[in-house]
Amino acid sequence: MFDIAVFGSLFLTLFVIMDPPGITPIFLALTAGRPAKVQRGMALQAVTVAFGVIAVFGLLGQQILDYLHVSVPALMIAGGLLLLLIALDLLTGKTDEPTQTKDVNVALVPLGMPLLAGPGAIVSVILAVQNADGTAGQVSVWSAIVAMHVVLWLTMRYSLLIIRVIRDGGVVLVTRLAGMMLSAIAVQQIINGVTQVVQNS
Repeated sequence: MFDIAVFGSLFLTLFVIMDPPGITPIFLALTAGRPAKVQRGMALQAVTVAFGVIAVFGLLGQQILDYLHVSVPALMIAGGLLLLLIALDLLTGKTDEPTQTKDVNVALVPLGMPLLAGPGAIVSVILAVQNADGTAGQVSVWSAIVAMHVVLWLTMRYSLLIIRVIRDGGVVLVTRLAGMMLSAIAVQQIINGVTQVVQNS
């Protein structure tokens, strides 16, 4: 009822794509200045949103893309542009949002999507679900997806201890670092999308 090879393969693939250590400075930058309880809630909310998106695309992904006539490269370019806008805000310090919505917005966008549930993760899950053989394969695939999201939650949940050590000055530095990392990720994602469009044309 369980295929350890399928589990390990998808888990490692998602770990590399979703990059829990790499998401830490971005999470710290986006949640800085909020009460610890709110930050912990945002970590759980972001992971829940990411899991929900991944689950929907795992179950109905190919049908959704076909129905909307959206290609995978287009999804990658759109995600990259969204990440680039967020990165520019982090680099310029313009991260404030309306008080009544900022907690929800940051947890949903960009943390939940497209950072955690980005095009790479979505495509990997769609292919893994399609290629899974029988019940054992499906159980292994979904176990890997759940395990990856638990790792993401634990990483963000306990990364909040770092804020207590680095204080306000460190948070500013982390914010700029996160902006640089995020802009690089965004540009690479756009390049990959454009490359696939050119190759497919």
